[in-house]
Amino acid sequence: MSEAFAAVDVIVAKRDGGELSDAHIDWVVDAYTRGAVADEQMSALAMAILLNGMSRREIARWTAAMIASGERMDFSALGVPTSDKHSTGGVGDKITLPLAPLVATFGVAVPQLSGRGLGHTGGTLDKLESIPGWRAALSNAEMLAQLRDVGAVICAAGAGLAPADRKLYALRDVTGTVEAIPLIASSIMTKKIAEGTGALVLDVKVGSGAFMKTEDTARELARTMVDLGRDAGLTTVALLTRMSTPLGLTAGNALEVAESLDVLAGGGPEDVVELTVALAREMLDAAGRGGQDVAAALTDGRAMDTWRRMIASQGGDPDAPLPTARESHTVLAPADGVLIRLDALAVGVAAWRLGAGRTRKEDVVQAGAGVVMHAKPGAVVRAGEPLLTLHTDTPDRFEAALRDLEGGIEVAPEGSRPDLGPLVIDRIA
Repeated sequence: MSEAFAAVDVIVAKRDGGELSDAHIDWVVDAYTRGAVADEQMSALAMAILLNGMSRREIARWTAAMIASGERMDFSALGVPTSDKHSTGGVGDKITLPLAPLVATFGVAVPQLSGRGLGHTGGTLDKLESIPGWRAALSNAEMLAQLRDVGAVICAAGAGLAPADRKLYALRDVTGTVEAIPLIASSIMTKKIAEGTGALVLDVKVGSGAFMKTEDTARELARTMVDLGRDAGLTTVALLTRMSTPLGLTAGNALEVAESLDVLAGGGPEDVVELTVALAREMLDAAGRGGQDVAAALTDGRAMDTWRRMIASQGGDPDAPLPTARESHTVLAPADGVLIRLDALAVGVAAWRLGAGRTRKEDVVQAGAGVVMHAKPGAVVRAGEPLLTLHTDTPDRFEAALRDLEGGIEVAPEGSRPDLGPLVIDRIA
């Protein structure tokens, strides 16, 4: 077929700082998906977008074109409101696991399409796959049936959802264009809008362990995504949350599932509970079901009941023991004092080195690998006491993980106070 435009003309328009027309955007996304625009041409366009940005109109049209490349899901037949959450990724971020069943407990269906980890940020599907028998791949019909029966599902996106995004995401990863805010925002929102949820709460992380290192860039990304959601008729809210220190006391797959179970049993680390409850309230508010006593559903067992049904519905055994790593190594506190810094990036990279994460998307992760933290910033520590325990099946990985932790741990004299700030920094709507 003859093409409506020449790819080089679209590239040059953006390279020179111009705005792409709706017709340009519709064509280039469709032509790239079909293979009529080559990878090297789309790479050049992605770099031009990274350097010169996009207007709100361009980003909205780009997102619409990405959605149009595949199917759209529809949950209107459920007869109940739907609400979803997306996190931009962090270290120890297991919030989806207790959050989805918690929100479903209040009669709001949660269609949570999740991903796998890459690099130092963990993937929700990798965590859940440490549960014996649990499966991530569901058909649309299975997903709908589980939402009707249980109220919550956490699964992988089907191949028919936004194929243009899948292709462009892989290209950005190898061409130095991952950081382009218009492309990050459209990638996330393409999948969430196509997913068909009625409301969306975004958890935009900021800090050393997050993709966005500064509040300004995190706020720009959050604002862009909220605007995209609103433009598409999707009720969208974003929380900016701190990711300079890992969330909770674990980073790894089965380790984080175990910690999530503690939260669902009414316990767990304070920061994980705080963020789970805050996001649950936002999800319920956005779905028109606000004003609930969310914390009570964690302490009285209702959320745990929903969790067990959700896991069993996807073939998992909620009573099966979780995998544990064969080898462990304890990192001791270097001095008496107060732990004032436990760097999220250092811990995340160490967990990845130990086998909890992957370098390439086809890599296999170790279910039991990761890091357990025995203290968080603000805690008084004594020299020689356990600070961290590293877990892996392959002990030759310890050396690299320990190197990554160097400089990420700081103990100051007693009386010192860490500069932590609030967990939830801002709300953008």
